[in-house]
Amino acid sequence: MTNNINGNGYIISPLTKEDAHQIVSARIERINAEFKAAFELIKNYPRSVSIFGSARVEEGSIHYERARSLAARIVKDLGYAVITGGGGGIMEAANRGAREAGGQSVGLNIRLPKEQQKNAYTTDGMEFSYFFVRKVALSFAAEAYIFLPGGFGTLDEFFEITTLIQTHKIRRVPIILAGRDYWEEMHDFLFRNAYRTEHAIGKEDMELYTITDDDNDIIEMIKKVPIKPH
Repeated sequence: MTNNINGNGYIISPLTKEDAHQIVSARIERINAEFKAAFELIKNYPRSVSIFGSARVEEGSIHYERARSLAARIVKDLGYAVITGGGGGIMEAANRGAREAGGQSVGLNIRLPKEQQKNAYTTDGMEFSYFFVRKVALSFAAEAYIFLPGGFGTLDEFFEITTLIQTHKIRRVPIILAGRDYWEEMHDFLFRNAYRTEHAIGKEDMELYTITDDDNDIIEMIKKVPIKPH
C-alpha cells in the first residue's frame, strides 16, 4: 500500500484502487471478527435482561439508584444476567446492582474519545470499535429491554429495538420504559403526530412498549417471557 495515510489513520492523499481494496478488506475482516466475538459472548447468557440509560447520571440520583436496585432484583428474583452498554451512569448502576447481588453482570462497551469508560462492576464483557456491531449485540442479547432516562444514544437504541420488533426482525419481547415523567411526553408525541395525525405508525405499534414506574410490574413482565432458543 502506498503511503497515503498518516499516523492517525486519516487519508492524506488520493488512494489507488489497490489501496482502497486493501483498506476495505481489512475493515471487513475487523468487523466480522467483532461480530463473531460478540455472538460468542452473548450466547453464554440465554437468560438475560438488557438495561439502557444515560451515561451521565451520577451515583445517588433517583435514576442511578433505581437502576441499581432493579438490576439486583432481576438477579435475585429471576436469576437472570444483566447486560448493559458497559459505561458509566445508569449502565454502571445496573452492572453494580447485578454484581452486588451476586449475579452475572455483562458490559458491552464502546471505545469513545471521551465520556464512555468501562465501569468497574462487570463480571464479563467486551469492548467494541464499531457502534453498529455493538447495537446488533445489544439487540439480540436479551429476554427484555429496560430503558431508563437517557440521551441520544438511549433513544437511538430504543427506536432501533422497537423497529426490529415491529418489522419482525427479532422476536417480540417486553420493551419497558421505566419512568413516566421522562417517557410519557415522548409517547404523547408519537401518539399525537406519528399515529393520529400522520398515520405513520399503527395502533399495534403503540403497544410495542410499556411505560411504568412499578418495578414489581417489570419483574412480572420478564417472568412471562420464554427463554430464547440457542
